[in-house]
Amino acid sequence: MTGEGYKQAIVVRRDLGMGRGKAAAQAAHASCEAVFLILESGRPEWRRWLEMWRLQGQAKVVLRVESLAELQEVYSKAVEEGLPASFVRDAGKTQLEPGTPTAAAVGPAPSRLVDRITGGLKLF
Repeated sequence: MTGEGYKQAIVVRRDLGMGRGKAAAQAAHASCEAVFLILESGRPEWRRWLEMWRLQGQAKVVLRVESLAELQEVYSKAVEEGLPASFVRDAGKTQLEPGTPTAAAVGPAPSRLVDRITGGLKLF
């Protein structure tokens, strides 16, 4: 095992006024979708990152953005950098309209790479 740390950053929109439970559910969706993406990707590097993250306790940080544009920017940067990333749109069954973008996840990946994308964001 290397000394490098691994984590996942989950980014949630605060401008939507979601309740705490709703925001937590959207964060969970983003986290799970990023893991599913890795498992389905066939990318050995991502699979290695996932395993290291799992072995190190699955560190997660939940961060906030204040707009759709900010959420899209985080997701786009992660994809451009070659990191596993998910982008969640709500199903519209409770508080939001169907298709409303709510959250994204970056990683699991080496912490230094995740921080390049999300390091300037505030905690949710």
